Amino acid sequence: MSVKVKYELEFPIQSSPQLLYQYISTPSGLSEWFADNVNSRGEFFTFIWDDSEEKAKLASKKSGERIKFKWLNDDDTETDYFFELKIMEDEITKDVSIVIADFAYEEEIAASKLLWENQISDLKHVLGSV
Repeated sequence: MSVKVKYELEFPIQSSPQLLYQYISTPSGLSEWFADNVNSRGEFFTFIWDDSEEKAKLASKKSGERIKFKWLNDDDTETDYFFELKIMEDEITKDVSIVIADFAYEEEIAASKLLWENQISDLKHVLGSV
């Protein structure tokens, strides 16, 4: 069985870090751009797209800065894979960007990156930062 490979992407976003954090850390915020629907029960999140459903556990977060979700197997045990959303703010220019860490199989990395580009495009529309 092949192993997924970690990759990172960075996107500039015209938004305050505080507002952006609301959209990456709350079920209602994530439902507006990341998935069709997001439910949470404590530290467990369910991401719903069309007919598919994926579960993740909130692995860590730092208010206003980053959030990390660890994917779960069907039996709710943790996998080795996660996705993390980090907000970076340039100290001098105050430019804001979002850095995404995710995993994909080698042959799916290009498609996975394209999916993130589309998701971030949706996020920019929701934020009015197009």
